[in-house]
Amino acid sequence: MITDLLNWLDESTCNFLAIAAIERELNKAGYNELKMTDSWKIVKGGKYYVKKNDSAIFAISVGKGDFAENGMRIISAHSDSPCFKIKPNAEIYGDGGVVSLNVEKYGGGILYTWFDRPLSISGRIMLKGDDYLHPKTVLVDIKRPVATIPHLAIHFNRGVNEGNTLSVQKDMKPVLGYFSKDEIADMKNRGGAVKSIVANHLGIKPEDILEYELCLYPYEKSGLVGMNKEYFQSARIDDLSMAFAGLEALLCNNGESAATNILAIFDNEETGSGTKQGAASPILKSIIERLAISLDSENGKDTFYKAVANSFMISADDAHAWHPNYNEKYDPTNHPVIGGGPVIKINANCKYMTDSVGAAVFAELCRQAGVRYQYFVNHSDVAGGSTLGNISSSQLDLSGVDMGNAIWAMHSARETAGVSDHEDTVKVFTEFYK
Repeated sequence: MITDLLNWLDESTCNFLAIAAIERELNKAGYNELKMTDSWKIVKGGKYYVKKNDSAIFAISVGKGDFAENGMRIISAHSDSPCFKIKPNAEIYGDGGVVSLNVEKYGGGILYTWFDRPLSISGRIMLKGDDYLHPKTVLVDIKRPVATIPHLAIHFNRGVNEGNTLSVQKDMKPVLGYFSKDEIADMKNRGGAVKSIVANHLGIKPEDILEYELCLYPYEKSGLVGMNKEYFQSARIDDLSMAFAGLEALLCNNGESAATNILAIFDNEETGSGTKQGAASPILKSIIERLAISLDSENGKDTFYKAVANSFMISADDAHAWHPNYNEKYDPTNHPVIGGGPVIKINANCKYMTDSVGAAVFAELCRQAGVRYQYFVNHSDVAGGSTLGNISSSQLDLSGVDMGNAIWAMHSARETAGVSDHEDTVKVFTEFYK
């Protein structure tokens, strides 16, 4: 199980490639794609998925029971992680033929962790399609280190270890390399270094690339660490580990459930979810409405409302693990540890969707799965962030719980999580989907 997770994490170097990996596994398991532009003919026991923007995916295993009465069991997670996005006209030309990239910070990453690492590029590009409204999408992963963000030597900043404010515009520019005047002139004529790198990788012309959405990612394999290999480390553990835990549980389902099981992987959680593929959009609501109408054409609206009322969502997004070096940062009685099992996340100001009902449901799920569970509550002097659960509640009045696994260095270029926690979460998710 953990080997599959590590392979998926290595493959999913951006949101688009994470969704492509999930789509591949769903296709292998007999799921069929539904398009929002088509008419739907849904059957009980059917397996389907819907994509949005190539960066969000919604897998549906239709229950054998009555849709309205049995409702849905929904696990949600997100495909995006903090990174650096490459701007248009990104090339910055410096002394000695050095070419750097103009980048923009996506999400709230720990900037220091990106220095002096081998970096590659992945994302998607747009090519000319059948008409101007439908450009052709091509996913790309360069799969080799093509850049680095070099740190300033300590000799020029003796106080670097005592705190150093960073400017993304100034300090975090990745360096591609140095080139001759002729090479730079040729790159400029063909659309720049970024388009040239991508085009060479894909075997196309740089001038064929209409637009791109590309990010930098650490070119380092995920792996196990610890005396007993109890931890795993990787980029993008938050939140792809939860997405892949949900996928594993869904694929373990034998298709005999009375309830309809849904795996909802949204995008753009790290920037507030306010996009057409984010949890604040009506995309999941629209999908469920169409399921209801297809399954019950005469009473579709009524079926939809009943199904939602009989449903439960697990909003799965990783939690902060107790850090042995920073005990003072944590709540004294509710600080989860790595290896302690899945974490129920609670916030008095409703930043999470968890209430006493949701917490009780999840705790009982853990007991049935034979898994320990723990709680995360913020230190009372620290404001917490929100996640998918309460944002989804603005579109669907679902009961549910916010949970995740305890990890270290959330939003670092390389995070750390527990092997047993991932295994336990898959057990709980599998129990939920039964």
